[in-house]
Amino acid sequence: MSRGKPVEYADAPHEVRAVFDDIKRTRNVDDVNNFWKYLAQDPVLLARTWASLKEVMAPGALSPLVKEMIYVAVSVTNGCGYCIASHTAAARKAGMTPEMFGELMSVVGMANETNRLANGFRVPIDEAFER
Repeated sequence: MSRGKPVEYADAPHEVRAVFDDIKRTRNVDDVNNFWKYLAQDPVLLARTWASLKEVMAPGALSPLVKEMIYVAVSVTNGCGYCIASHTAAARKAGMTPEMFGELMSVVGMANETNRLANGFRVPIDEAFER
């Protein structure tokens, strides 16, 4: 199936432009990235995804930097090159240093390795962890 074409701001219907404007304002960017332009092929999907992402990634108990680093870690594990690039850039913008990125990748690699070992050996969960 074809992925279609990105929806550019100049060609976007009003409801898409409204979401694009909110993305640009919220993220303080001049243009939206390709992810949003492709999602804009379905304005309902675009609006729903942006609203959810905006809510989840807003400052809360976790800082924006921590949230972006978690997003990078999950994206690495899921193998999403686009999300790795996008959220690594956002994490750097939020203050992630090269050293922090290196440690993050070490944790991601170790977690994936030990998760697979625990699953492969079918290790039962310790009672102390269930409390």
